[in-house]
Amino acid sequence: MALSEQDLQWMRRAIRLAKRGFPAPNPHVGAVIVKDGVLVGEGFHPYRGAPHAEVFALQQAGERARGATLYVTLEPCCHYGSTPPCTNAIRAAGIARVVVGMLDPNPEVDGKGVQQLREAGVQVELLSPDIPAEAKLIDALEAVNRIYLYWRRHDRPFITLKAAMSLDGKIATHTGDSKWITGTRARGMAHRLRAEHQAVLVGVETVIRDRPRLTARVRGVVNQPLRVVLDAQVRLYRWHRKPREMPILNTWRGLKHFPTIVFYKGLPYYSGGKQLHKRARWLEALGVSTVPVYSNPEDPYRVSVWEVVDYLWTIRGVRSILVEGGGQVAASFLEAKLANRIAYFYSPKLIGGADARTALEGLGVAEVARAPRVVNITHRKFGEDWLIEGDIVYPD
Repeated sequence: MALSEQDLQWMRRAIRLAKRGFPAPNPHVGAVIVKDGVLVGEGFHPYRGAPHAEVFALQQAGERARGATLYVTLEPCCHYGSTPPCTNAIRAAGIARVVVGMLDPNPEVDGKGVQQLREAGVQVELLSPDIPAEAKLIDALEAVNRIYLYWRRHDRPFITLKAAMSLDGKIATHTGDSKWITGTRARGMAHRLRAEHQAVLVGVETVIRDRPRLTARVRGVVNQPLRVVLDAQVRLYRWHRKPREMPILNTWRGLKHFPTIVFYKGLPYYSGGKQLHKRARWLEALGVSTVPVYSNPEDPYRVSVWEVVDYLWTIRGVRSILVEGGGQVAASFLEAKLANRIAYFYSPKLIGGADARTALEGLGVAEVARAPRVVNITHRKFGEDWLIEGDIVYPD
């Protein structure tokens, strides 16, 4: 049975609420409670470790929740994690009906939350992909939780390639100058992209040239992304006596922690490994984590991105990575077929120059027919700049 137009309107409101939070690696969730056609409570999941959207909505509704309808974008949890099960709170509040946007692919939930509510006598309805109006909302929910749904379904991190460039594809001039190619509004969106990922990754060339902080400077962000640097030769050790000149080495600002990890080439001691390990220890003294990568010993100047991603996934629990460059690093993720999506900011400037840096470097593809394609392309305008986003599809 199809949901009413009023049901769909309330679910749209819940979807808008879901977008407000920065809960990575948790899903974006919005919840709305309605009684007799009147909104009595609403909420969203603001950050990892905070109460869930349903709890905020129930707190706001109070006694008015009894006999009301709850609209929630994702199936309520039914297990103990960092917070108690939302299904318990829903039942205790006396909610009579729950409209669920989609099931949670988390194995600890995945239909069990709906089952528990139904067994408790709560009427539960789900959006149907067979009804066009509801299928459209399901598509919107898939987009809101693109990152979460991917790593849950594929058991690997979601990786986005992000770059800011001129219309002719240059991320810096031939002198290395890149501040600023895009305007303040586009850069503000870039900070939101950082907040939506668990880690921000760059190569050491970008760190030395641009001196980025790699923080998510957005209101509402509680958990800062892990800052990851690929530095095969541990060149950052040069700043161990003057870390204030290199923002990435400042891991604390007041009481705020900005975790940083540097991956370097793990070479045998007789091949230069002893010196690299010594340099790494200097960085560790500053609070920076360092990890040697031992694969491909024949190439001392390149760290395997496969090894890096595997470590971040298995050891650090990172479920999403924003790769900010430079061009060589981005190309290595593309060559390894690890990147899932692009987020390219274009500024109406023409930089030119054969030696100017581009968003993708490396060797590139040998044949156009073998080039990865970008599908499901969307575009948004920020000031005079454009953000082009899309999913990467690799040739068979």
